[in-house]
Parts: sequence; structure tokens; C-alpha cells
Amino acid sequence: MVNRLLSIVLLVGLVVVCVALVFRLKSYPLAGNQQGYEPVQPIAFSHRLHAGELEIACLYCHNGAERTRHAGIPAASVCMNCHRLVTGDSKLTTREYLRALRTNQPPRPVVSAELQQLYDHLGLDEHHQPDPKKTRQRRAIPWVRVHRLPAYAGFDHRAHMHAGLKCQRCHGPVETMERVRQVEDLSMGWCVECHREPGLADSAGPNAQASTDCAVCHY
Repeated sequence: MVNRLLSIVLLVGLVVVCVALVFRLKSYPLAGNQQGYEPVQPIAFSHRLHAGELEIACLYCHNGAERTRHAGIPAASVCMNCHRLVTGDSKLTTREYLRALRTNQPPRPVVSAELQQLYDHLGLDEHHQPDPKKTRQRRAIPWVRVHRLPAYAGFDHRAHMHAGLKCQRCHGPVETMERVRQVEDLSMGWCVECHREPGLADSAGPNAQASTDCAVCHY
């Protein structure tokens, strides 16, 4: 009787340990899974402000998404389309213009620390013209990549854009993020699940014809 009771206790304990171990292992990401990755960028670019509050379309900056496999990081010249004129926080700029009006003086330039980094990377002077003294300082902004697939998997932005998928389907609500993070795990299972979704064509658009052929992504 004692041996039987002991066996039952040990068996129950083994089951509890196995269940706990399974849940514990589930909390560990698979190799290469960077879900939640949110690196600090060299310039604190706010997607919440630009894509959210200002409603700038994703394709204005990432215009390669429709034409190439990669969405691409926008060139600094794209930033300068706006930031030749917008040099700092609107509240600080407005405050300076009001001060200038009250004192009958020309307004002083208001340049935020983040935008000054942009100008420095481009080697520009205070008038946003090329500064010979800063020629050696000119360098590409070392943005930190957030979303990265393994080398053996291919993802073509063109196909997904032409199918009518929204950027948020893969990248999450970027327009709410102060700093971009990886929302999905970008695993093969996650991709295949989307390709198998019965209502994909209805939700994405008439051009959505998602294949589950291995050669589509592994080439």
C-alpha cells in the first residue's frame, strides 16, 4: 500500500514538473527570434510623431517597398525635404518667434539636438549649406536594423505591397511607437499561418494569392 501511494505521489510530481518545464521552455524564444527587440537609434526618430500625429505615409520615407525587395532606410536627403525648414520643436520655435515679435528683434534659430545630429552627419552649416570645415564629418547615419530574416529566407516587399497588405500586418502599429520594435516573431510558422489564412484575399485585396510552396520564400 505504501509503495503504491509513493508511486502515485512520484508520478503526480513528475507530471507537475513536466508541465512546469513545458511552460518554462515556451517562455524562451527560438534561436534567431528577436520579438520585442527595440534598439536605441543614433538619432531619436519618433515614428509616433511622424507616422502617427503628422500622418506621413510609410511609403514617403520607405519608398523602396513598392519597387524592390527591401523597404530600405530613407536617405538623409529625404529628411531634409522637411527639415530644411522645420529645425526644432514647434512649441519652442513658436515661443522664439513670439519673443522676437515682442522685442522687435530677428528670431534666433531653434535647432533641436536630434536634428543637429542630422545636419552634422550631412556636413551642413547653420544655413543648411555644405560646410567645407565639416567635410570630414560627413557620414551615413548608422541606423540599427530592427527586422532581420535569416539568410536562407527571402521576403519581397513588392509582392506584399502589390497584394494590398498594410505595413502594420508585419510591423505592428508603428504609428504608435516612439521607438520601433519588432512586434511579430517573424518565424516560418507565423508566415505560413498568414499565407494559409482563408480570408487573406478579402482582407488584403484582389491581388492576394499567397503560396505555401517552399521555393517562394527559400530561394
